[in-house]
Amino acid sequence: MLRYEELLDLMGLSARLGIRKVRLTGGEPFARKDFMEFVEHVRERFPQLTLRLTTNGTLLAPFAQRLATAGVDRVNISLDTLSPATFARVTGQDLFHEVRRGIDACLDAGVRVKINAVALRGVNDHELAGFLDLARQRPIDVRFIEYMPMGGADWKPEQVWSAADILAEAQALAALSPLPRDDADAGPAQMFAIEGGKGRFGLITPLSNHFCGTCNRLRITSGGELRTCLFSDRTYRLRPALRHKKLGLPAVERIVRLALRKKPVGAELLAARRAGQGVSATSMSAIGG
Repeated sequence: MLRYEELLDLMGLSARLGIRKVRLTGGEPFARKDFMEFVEHVRERFPQLTLRLTTNGTLLAPFAQRLATAGVDRVNISLDTLSPATFARVTGQDLFHEVRRGIDACLDAGVRVKINAVALRGVNDHELAGFLDLARQRPIDVRFIEYMPMGGADWKPEQVWSAADILAEAQALAALSPLPRDDADAGPAQMFAIEGGKGRFGLITPLSNHFCGTCNRLRITSGGELRTCLFSDRTYRLRPALRHKKLGLPAVERIVRLALRKKPVGAELLAARRAGQGVSATSMSAIGG
C-alpha cells in the first residue's frame, strides 16, 4: 500500500496539475490506522483543495465533528438498503444502526450527507418509498446508481434496475422537479427537488445515459495504480516510479499525462462487451468508490 507520505506527494502533484477536488475512499477509509490524522494533515497542507470522503459509515460517528472542524463539508455514504435485516444479509455484518448513527452525527456536525445506493432488482427495488421519505425528512441527497457491469462473471444482468424505471416509480411516489445540471456539486447525477422535502433525489446513469463526455475523474488505488475509466481494466503503475530514487514525481507526472491522453470512452467499452458479461473484470470493491 502507498504510505500516507506518498499519498500527500501525489496530492501535491495533482494540485500542481490543476486538480481541485480530492476524494478519500475505500473500501472503508476509517479502517486504516490514523486515517483521521491523515485527513487533518491533508487539510493543513492543501487548504486550496476541496476534500471529500466516501465511506460505508460503519466507523463514521466518532469522527463527524473532527471532519467538520477539518473542513470536510461533504460525505458520501454507500448504503444500498434501509432494512437492518437486508443490510446484514448483503454485507455479512449487523452494523446498519452504526451507519445511521454516522449519518446523524454528520448532520449534527454540519457535514452534508449524500447516500449512494446501487439500484438492484431483488435487493432494494421495494425500498424506493423509504429512501424518498428519508430525503423528505432529512437534508440528505439520496442518489440511486445504475448497477454497473463490473466484476466479470460476478455481475448479474437480471439485477439491473434501470434509471427510467426508477424515475417512473419515484414520480408516482413524490412530486419531483428536475434541477439544473450546472450544479458542480451534483457530479454525474441528475438531481431532483422533492416537493415539501428537506433533501433531494438523484439518479446516476452510467448504463442508460452515459456521461463520458464530461468525465474528468481519475482514481488512484491504495496500491498506487492509476485508473482513468471504471469500465477499463487498464491501469498505470505509479508506485515504482514514485519510490525510485532517480525517477520520483517527475516520472509520475509523465505517466499521468500519458494516461490522460489515452483515457478511454467508457461508453464505447460498454457497447463492445459481450451480452450478459461485465465490461470490467475488476469489482468495485477492489477499485474503491
